[in-house]
Amino acid sequence: MNLRFHDPAQRSAIEAAARQEGVSLQEYILSAAYARATAIEERFLDAFRDSMSRSGVAFAEEVGAAGPGERQRGAEMDARRDLGEGQGHAA
Repeated sequence: MNLRFHDPAQRSAIEAAARQEGVSLQEYILSAAYARATAIEERFLDAFRDSMSRSGVAFAEEVGAAGPGERQRGAEMDARRDLGEGQGHAA
C-alpha cells in the first residue's frame, strides 16, 4: 500500500497514533477505515429496524380502526418521508 500525505504533520500524528497502538501505519489506517464502515453499516441497520418497527405498527392496527386504504396510505406516506430524509447522503 502506498500512503502519501500532503501534510507532514498529519503523517507524523498518524504514525504516532499507530505506534501508540502497537501496529503498523497501514494496519492503523485500515482499522480506522473498517471502524468507520462498520459504524455506517450499524446506522443503516438501526434505521432499517426503525422502519420495520413502524411498518409493523401500521399493519398491526385494529382492523376496525381504519379502512385498509387509509392504513396503506399512511404506511406509504411514512415510507416516502423516510426515503426523502435519506436522499443526498452517501454511505
